[in-house]
Amino acid sequence: MSDLIQLEKRGHIAVLTINNPPANTWTRDSLIALTNIVKELNEDRNIFALVMTGQGEKFYSAGADLKTFADGDKARANEMAQLFGEAFSTLGRFRGVSIAAVNGYAMGGGLECAMACDIRIAEEHAQMALPEAGVGLLPCAGGTQNLPWLVGEGWAKRMILCGERVKADTALRIGLVEEVVPTGQSLDKALELAEMACKQSPSSTARCKTLVMSARDGRSHDDAWRMERELFVELFSTEDQKEGVNAFLDKRKPEWKNR
Repeated sequence: MSDLIQLEKRGHIAVLTINNPPANTWTRDSLIALTNIVKELNEDRNIFALVMTGQGEKFYSAGADLKTFADGDKARANEMAQLFGEAFSTLGRFRGVSIAAVNGYAMGGGLECAMACDIRIAEEHAQMALPEAGVGLLPCAGGTQNLPWLVGEGWAKRMILCGERVKADTALRIGLVEEVVPTGQSLDKALELAEMACKQSPSSTARCKTLVMSARDGRSHDDAWRMERELFVELFSTEDQKEGVNAFLDKRKPEWKNR
């Protein structure tokens, strides 16, 4: 496991820290590490939630190191694009609840990483941007797809086409983040939300997440409602469904098995 992505398990919560100072830029090795770690966490039935943050106080992640693309090598560009795409799509498909603790600048691939999470908590000094077009590139790890879904087409175009950088208060106003907290408190808030998520049935949470994300696929209401009913019935094949209902009736806390 790469030291570029530090993993700490706190009960049912996995805390992943991007650890490549000074700006926590993404590299080939860190992207591969992120993909592998999330896949392993998906197999760990004891993990219900994931928190992603950056090392230090200034950067969540500044994205890719532009030196990687300075020589114009198309083969390297293709490899990195594939690695970025795989890493953040794997993060987006994490079966539990994923929360980004944006503790500073989230630029380019750094913001794309945060947008791959289910929820984003930003510190008041954080700033976010997708500045790729300003250096002859474009966001290739979900930026052009996830940003419009979160903030709408107009703000997505301002950030991608005009290179506009937004501060935390603006990010909150346009829906890019769910909450802004004082400097140094994003991880604590993210962990608080993760603890709340861990009180939910992980079997239910995984299916709810699938349903919410499926709204992006342009399903008809009839198809989406059919899918809801099917996954509701599917829960009755899980141990968590029986445990949850009986724990409520017995007036005790449920003990989730994640199966």
